[in-house]
Amino acid sequence: MELTNLSVIRGLCEKYGFEFSKTLGQNFLINSSVPARIAEGAEIDGKFVLEIGPGFGCLTKELCMRAKSVVSVEIDRSLLPVLSETLAECENLEIINDDILNVDIASLCEKYGESGVDVCANLPYYITTPIIMQLLEGGAPVRSVTVMVQKELAKRFVSPPGSPDYGAVTASVMYHTKPKLLFGVSAGSFYPAPNVDSAVIRLDVIPESERVKVRDKETFFRVIRSAFAMRRKTLVNNLSAGFSLSKSEASDILSSLSIPVSVRGEALGIEDFARISDKISENKSIAL
Repeated sequence: MELTNLSVIRGLCEKYGFEFSKTLGQNFLINSSVPARIAEGAEIDGKFVLEIGPGFGCLTKELCMRAKSVVSVEIDRSLLPVLSETLAECENLEIINDDILNVDIASLCEKYGESGVDVCANLPYYITTPIIMQLLEGGAPVRSVTVMVQKELAKRFVSPPGSPDYGAVTASVMYHTKPKLLFGVSAGSFYPAPNVDSAVIRLDVIPESERVKVRDKETFFRVIRSAFAMRRKTLVNNLSAGFSLSKSEASDILSSLSIPVSVRGEALGIEDFARISDKISENKSIAL
């Protein structure tokens, strides 16, 4: 069964009375080359894989062909009878009907006797960032995240400091991972077709011991959020507002680190944010 064939998709929709949900951001692939390219880019041969949102299962099949075992999480209960038919031959697959934000990924690793998991998904646009940040910050043993996301968001994830697409999300992702843009996917590759193009990115998680060192993570991420709170303002102004500092105090912090007081947040990398964070953490009188 060719699950990217539009006639097959329409036939399954009619057979099971399935209707696409705009609320859940459901857009299914009709470009037959894309699922295999995602699975190949994820490099999951012989590994334990967690898929989010299988749809009718075109990517799931490709994952099952390569992975040791696959757990696919689908929030839409109406898709379960469809998947029981389309993925009936996938013996190394478990389907869970739940919201991925509620799934205990660490427990799944224990169940399958794995020390870590690789995540692969075609994510709905409306909840892409919360899902990715939960995967990276939730404490689960995630090794990599290979996902299809809105093209504009993909650009933000992989943009270097100084570029117009670089922002708080970029810096946070770069603290946790090494991001890489794999390939683009046109809007016409989906049914129904979304209003924007997509892209597939891969985020390889950096081991904790190899990440940028910071005194206090909460302060570090607060510095990042503050730095991009008002993009047109200087970092001095943003730090002043974000930490209840006077502009003079914020300027002194940057000057002590040989960072120009006129700099804007988008010009700095995560190493710079770490140094600023550590300096703030040293000063117990700052209202955190």
